[in-house]
Order: sequence, then structure tokens, then C-alpha cells
Amino acid sequence: MNKHRFREAGYLFPGKTGINNAITDVAGIEVGYKTINIGKPTDYTGPGSAFARTGVTVILPKGRAKSALYVGRHNLNGNGELTGTHWMDDSGFLHGPIAITNTNSVGIVRDTLAKWMIDNDYYYPYVLNGQPLKGIGYFYPVVGETWDGLMNDTNGFHVTADDVYDAIDDARSGPIAEGNVGGGNGMQCHEFKGGSGTASRVLAEADGGFTVGVFVQANHGTREHFEIFGLPVGKLLTGNEAVLNSFAPKPGTGSIIAIVATDAPVMPIQLQKICKRIPIGIGRLGAGYENDSGDIFLAFSTVNEEAYEKEAACLLSDDRLDPIYKATAEAVEEAILNAMFAAEDMIGQSANQFYALPQEQLKGLLSEKRPDHCQ
Repeated sequence: MNKHRFREAGYLFPGKTGINNAITDVAGIEVGYKTINIGKPTDYTGPGSAFARTGVTVILPKGRAKSALYVGRHNLNGNGELTGTHWMDDSGFLHGPIAITNTNSVGIVRDTLAKWMIDNDYYYPYVLNGQPLKGIGYFYPVVGETWDGLMNDTNGFHVTADDVYDAIDDARSGPIAEGNVGGGNGMQCHEFKGGSGTASRVLAEADGGFTVGVFVQANHGTREHFEIFGLPVGKLLTGNEAVLNSFAPKPGTGSIIAIVATDAPVMPIQLQKICKRIPIGIGRLGAGYENDSGDIFLAFSTVNEEAYEKEAACLLSDDRLDPIYKATAEAVEEAILNAMFAAEDMIGQSANQFYALPQEQLKGLLSEKRPDHCQ
């Protein structure tokens, strides 16, 4: 069983982290999970079986307080889904929660989040004659997905509205779980077990002292191209080969959703530019080349939260973005590794199996070939 995060396993990685090394190091952010494990692999007999390995992740950008925050996004490769993007592109605002789940559960998660927003006044209502109209306003929950069909009975549509509410109720600040949790439960990464991961960076005071937090749902990449610190570990590691009894997709078929949060006062176009640095972190681990992957990114700032109702906002000059770009790339790379290090072996539908990274074998390789990165 893997018990360590990447740094805790004895590796040296650049950059100063926040106290939790998580997206929740950006003040106000809460993350919650509902992890769904139903039945045993032998219970799977086809779509609709009493078997599931899936879940829901919810990110509340300002906790339970309604918010309209500046947002930007970018697709490295668009084979996937992220709801609410048209309004984000036009307005530059993020109105409400973010959730990540499996491909076939986007609809129910989106609708349940909209209902939760209405029931909890988590929106900006229309105003008539000076009075807000209850339940009438903007409801644009943002829901992303990656496909967990090799582990999960994804065509069984096992995620329910109650699961979404459970994930919201679970949302909290502070340290958060990683690996086989929430929407990342049934995911693979570089043909090892993947899932949910997070990391953060705190900039030097000379650079503003801002915090950058990242959350990923990692379900992408190939073993052939997997590398750490420039070492082709996917080719050098032995054993722990994925077992695919149902079918074997084209290598690299998969997706990654990456969410970046910061307390830097940046505008939507700057957040879009921050998103464009996410692929640097993905590429350092040997992914980002695949046409059949959905590599979809979003970034938001937790400051200027009153900008939706006011005409003035605080702005950071483009000349000061370089440290944020660097922090983003570093945190993305580490968040993916944290997802893989926290993940555990899983047997899914049709007795398909993904193994966790063999950490002792990996440690031996990196200690020999990349000693400067090992404690």
C-alpha cells in the first residue's frame, strides 16, 4: 500500500509549498469527495451491474459563500467535457462550484449542483423593482470529466444526486485525500493507477508572496513515455503491467482535468495564460502528445470577488506573471505525482487491473540515476 506523497517519499522538488501542499492552501477553497465502491469485480456482468468504481469531487472556490470570481481556461486537447465554458469565455466569471466526475455522470452532477445553488442562495439573482427574485439568476456549475470505463461500470450510471450532496457536505479546507478518491477513484495514469492529486506553491515575498494551488484528476499518459526528472522510468520499471481483459484502448487514450487557484489579483486573460502553462507540468512527466486525450484546464483567482457587482478591480501587471507561471507548472507536475503515489492497486470491471507505482523499485532507479533529486 502506498502511504506517501511524492516529497514524503524522499524526493527533492523545486519550489516552496503551502502548509498542506494542496489547492486548499489558497484561502477559502474547500474540497469534498464522494467515493463510490459498489460490489466485487466478479459482480460485473455488463452495464447496469451491481458494481462501480467511481465518484465525485467538488471544489467550492469560496466555501459556502456565493462567489463570482475571475476565471480563464485552456484546452490542450479537447476530447472531453467541461460545462459552463461559454459564459466563462464571454464574461470572465466563474459562478459557483466546480465538480469532476466520470464521463457519463456529468449531467446529473451538473443538475444537482444547480439545485444546490438555488436551495442555498449560492448565486446572483435577477433584481426586479429593487428586489432580488428568488431562484432566478445565473446557474452555471462547472463540471469536468475523465473516462473511468476500464475500472468502472460507467454505462451503469451509478452516480446519484445524493452522491453529489455527499461530496458537497464533505468539502473542507486543510489537507485532503488523494489517489483513489472522489472522481479520481477509477482513473489510471501512465498505465499505472492514477486519480486525484493536489499541490501548491507559495511565491517569494519579492514576487508578491502569492499562493498557487493545483488540483488534478489524472487519467492520462502512457507508460512508454512516462518519465520523472527526465529519466524514462516507464521503460525502466519492470512488472506491474496493466491487465486489460475487456479491451485495450489506443495508448494515451485518457484525460486530465487540472484546476488552478490563486490569490494573485489576475484578470481573465491572465488566468487563461496561466492555464497555458499547465501543459509544461504534464509534459515534464512525458504526456501531452495524444490526440485521444481530453486535457482541459481552468484557473481562477479568489480575490476581486466583488468585481461582478463593482466597476473597479485590482490588477497585477503582466510583467509579474513569470513566477506564477513557474509555480503553476511545478505544482501541476507534483500534483500528478501525488495522485500516482497515493493511488492503490485496483481491480475493476471484467477483472481489468491497474497497479500502483512500484515505489521501492522506483526509489532504486531514481537514487541511482538521479541522486541529486533524492534525500
